[in-house]
Amino acid sequence: MALAAVVWIVGAQMASLRTVLPLEAGPFEGEAVLVGDVVEGRYGPWVLAETSLGPVLLDLVSGEGLGRGVRIRISGTITGEPGVARGRPYRAVVEVAEVQPVSAPSLYLRLGKRVRERVMSRLEPFDEGRALLAGFLIGDTSRLAAADREAMRRAGLSHFVAVSGSNVALFLGLLAFAAGPLALGPRRRAALGLVGLPVYAAATGFEPSVLRASLMAGVALTGRLVGFVFEAWQLLALAVIGLVVYEPAITANVGFQLSVAATAGVLVGARWPLRGGRIARALAVTAGAQIAVAPLLIFHFGSVPAMSPLVNLLAAPLVSGATLLGAVGVAGVGPAVPPAALMAEGVLLLARGAESWPQLSAGPLAVGAVGLALFWKFPPLRGVIAATVALAVVVAVTVPTRTAPDPGVVVFDVGQGDAILIHGGGGRFALVDGGPDGQALLERLRAYGVSSLELVVVSHPHADHVTGLTAMVGRVAVGRVWQAAEPHTSPAYQDLLVSLTRLGVPVSSPAVGTTYTLGEVVLTVVGPLRRYLSPNDQSLVVMVQGPDRSMLLSGDIEAIAQRELAYLRADVLKVPHQGSATSDPDWLAGVGASLAVIPVGPNDFGHPSPQVIGVLETAGAKVLRTDEVGDVVVPLS
Repeated sequence: MALAAVVWIVGAQMASLRTVLPLEAGPFEGEAVLVGDVVEGRYGPWVLAETSLGPVLLDLVSGEGLGRGVRIRISGTITGEPGVARGRPYRAVVEVAEVQPVSAPSLYLRLGKRVRERVMSRLEPFDEGRALLAGFLIGDTSRLAAADREAMRRAGLSHFVAVSGSNVALFLGLLAFAAGPLALGPRRRAALGLVGLPVYAAATGFEPSVLRASLMAGVALTGRLVGFVFEAWQLLALAVIGLVVYEPAITANVGFQLSVAATAGVLVGARWPLRGGRIARALAVTAGAQIAVAPLLIFHFGSVPAMSPLVNLLAAPLVSGATLLGAVGVAGVGPAVPPAALMAEGVLLLARGAESWPQLSAGPLAVGAVGLALFWKFPPLRGVIAATVALAVVVAVTVPTRTAPDPGVVVFDVGQGDAILIHGGGGRFALVDGGPDGQALLERLRAYGVSSLELVVVSHPHADHVTGLTAMVGRVAVGRVWQAAEPHTSPAYQDLLVSLTRLGVPVSSPAVGTTYTLGEVVLTVVGPLRRYLSPNDQSLVVMVQGPDRSMLLSGDIEAIAQRELAYLRADVLKVPHQGSATSDPDWLAGVGASLAVIPVGPNDFGHPSPQVIGVLETAGAKVLRTDEVGDVVVPLS
């Protein structure tokens, strides 16, 4: 293990050198081997590739006919800076103009692709349970909602969709079972396993956790062939050394780090001298894994689930059953898939419930570690020490990291879209729109300690205002929802309505003049005044009146609707449509706001418009942008 640690450190240094050396912008022509699958991104398909200049990210015009392992000749332009995609570092982005295939993938890659396609086709049609089941079987979470992936992480269950040792063992077991009629002996079964392992690794996308588990299994099978038995620690050490030597950059991969640490924790936990039977042993194993990965989780994600060992203890039987039945189902026994998907849904329900449980940051963990040391050092004071540490940790994990003004408004920084929290005081909250990213919205609500919303206002159906709400519904209690009268619609909005209907949340279209009292704040509907052709002009416009200040939440209304609302005045203005040039300059100035807030994120639309900012500043307003300052907090008293 000491040798493995040395190689790890050296590899990490080599990996860091590869990731910090960018490539100069300019033309590029040469061969590339695709090391990942083509991904349909927001601005087009992209894929990671290895070239003579090192790893790069290819920005493609089309991904048709391309896949992992394909060798291509490309011509294009180096345009971007270094970065990390799917845990792999790259030196630059190459905008590809022309692609010419040079050679097809190897036999193993083709077989792996066929296995992957078979698994996915057998799981169709996808729902939430089947999407998670694909993660259990081959680590594919592409059909799983981003909010559910985050729920799995916050509950401490994400390792179940990072294919590793148990999956490899199941694959080898099924392979041996399938070869049963051939009456193969132990050595021939080991040889068959060595042949099958690369196929399974290819099917699961060569994720670092799969490579680690496959290499450990491969070494063990090789030992069986030559009559040598390796210990688990030896298998782990040899796998780490082999992977780091072969690809030093893998040490920078979070999945690889977590996989190695968790495996080491499992090995330690399995040897703890505990009494209590299987449950105690299972709890020791999960606790060992969680303790081992805790520093990495803190470093990469800022927190670690406090109740993860318990959640894992509850989830493990469901995951094992779902994975086994799912494997049998995709192998040909179709009726096994529905119960497997049902078990996976149970895991999702558990994750969604546990994601709101306490998360330990570095501070509470340090307090716990110090308390544990004192607990063993001073036996007479153990009662007092345990009570003090427990109280300190409980306070630390239950106090929100941010505080909303009491009363006031917080314009969230959730990217290119609107999500606005209204605090009426005394823990009473309302939300106007949800932004484009459910995970980002949930993180902001957690940060401010929001677990329920009396009212949610949907200004209009565009995805940058409603997508986040769909992910939020079912995780945060919602009392009622307001939508614009005679609203337009969109696929994203229809998804939201389905979720609201399923949970029985009432949805209504308030008339102009309707008010809602939220503690010390009064929300008044001031628009739309009529039916508009444009969904933006049809936005539900709300005036928020606090004890001392008012704020106009204008949705995305444009010049036509703005001119019909020319009489509105407010102390603070939420600038419509990310500050785009579709606003009427006279209206912007006429609102008379001393503060103008623009919720905006990275975009290719030129938002916010310099002309809009100029008009507001000339009118005497201070302009704040969420992409520059983060959340904008607006006290109303």
